[in-house]
Amino acid sequence: MSLRFYDTSARQVREFVPLREGSASLYLCGATVQAPPHIGHIRSGVNFDILRRWLTHLGYDVTFCRNVTDIDDKIIRVSADEGVPWWQVSERNQRAFTHAYEILGCLPPTVEPRATGHVPEMIDLIRRLIDAGHAYAAGDGSGDVYFDVSSYPPYGELSNQRPDQVVESADADPGRAKRDPRDFALWKGAKPGEPSWETPWGRGRPGWHLECSAMSTKYLGPSFDIHGGGLDLVFPHHENELAQSRAAGDGFAQYWLHNGMLVVGGEKMSKSLGNSLLIPQMVRKVRPVELRYYLGHVHYRSAIDYSDASLQEAATAYQRVEGFLIRAVEVLGEIAPAADVPAEFASALNDDLGVSQALAVVHGHVREGNTALTSGGKEQVAEIAGELRTMLDVLGLDPLSEQWAEGDQGLREVVDALVAVALEQRQAARGRKDYAAADAIRDQLTEAGIVVEDTPQGPRWDLRRS
Repeated sequence: MSLRFYDTSARQVREFVPLREGSASLYLCGATVQAPPHIGHIRSGVNFDILRRWLTHLGYDVTFCRNVTDIDDKIIRVSADEGVPWWQVSERNQRAFTHAYEILGCLPPTVEPRATGHVPEMIDLIRRLIDAGHAYAAGDGSGDVYFDVSSYPPYGELSNQRPDQVVESADADPGRAKRDPRDFALWKGAKPGEPSWETPWGRGRPGWHLECSAMSTKYLGPSFDIHGGGLDLVFPHHENELAQSRAAGDGFAQYWLHNGMLVVGGEKMSKSLGNSLLIPQMVRKVRPVELRYYLGHVHYRSAIDYSDASLQEAATAYQRVEGFLIRAVEVLGEIAPAADVPAEFASALNDDLGVSQALAVVHGHVREGNTALTSGGKEQVAEIAGELRTMLDVLGLDPLSEQWAEGDQGLREVVDALVAVALEQRQAARGRKDYAAADAIRDQLTEAGIVVEDTPQGPRWDLRRS
């Protein structure tokens, strides 16, 4: 099966045909860094990291651009509330996002541009739009510049709205001199105390939508393959990006992919509701690799309604996969990844990135592998484990990879030493036939999250987090 994606703009699944054979260009709307990331933010990062990994596995030369919006109304409000410079708010939260992406195993983007570093490109885009009759500077001398929605008849095609159905722009302000309530800001004139940059239309700062059009086309070209982001960005953000870019003469994105929302009790996470599940909090509940499994295990376009129970179910599912590979290493000594993935796994990911179906193949291999371990067929174990490692690498979940092995190493060394002492005491108790004491030690280890299995080669243990 050829690679296919559900394209939001076409409202159907389309075969992926890149603009340049053998290459794939991908732009992802990254963070607006007014606050640290919660798992809803990072879900998008995980989903598109899997996409990027799959494209690479298929042989594409991938250029992945993920932006940072480091100036925004919300950032300015946080800055004012805390009495600190706006750039300090942006910098600390950008670092928090970078750390969150890293600990959840997301590969670094090819380029990660910041909005404030691309004002010249934004000015150039505004000038092109004004010259083409699609934008205008406000006549009140405020320095505002707006996109003229009425000048672009296809407006609304991405979100499937007619222009006459479109409601007033979300950046509406009674003090702004728009010609039409639907028009949106390309440039916002400076207000007292706000950061600003000099332009031909006066000092000010960029509008949110303008930033992404300028940065994506700078690094990926006037036309590129895939534009990604959360479903909540389809309107107005992506609609406005598409309109201003096409109006300026750029082909812009050929495919639009949107991941579903992660909610809590049916409600979107927000600071005001007090239901934001921040990354440091979550990696105390489960290991980072288990959290990645949870965020990526359902289809990217499906919603996730978070619960502690579903998180633990996902962690347990991952531990079954990990447990087989650990036992396989004990038998084989080393497991070389296979050259390719099974056909059923490839078919699942080629069908609009069907990770749920791909994981069904993964768990099928685990069941077959456990059976092979019991029967003692080393060649079969090696073949199954090798294919499993290759599949897990595509999903960013290989427990034998350098990243995840190193991530657990410090904890493992400490626990190893403590558990070794306890197991020696348990073996000594069994040696003197004090089975009550031996069972008590085992029960204490179980309560601490240490699962002990007695084997012909001696006791083996593993760490489980609840």
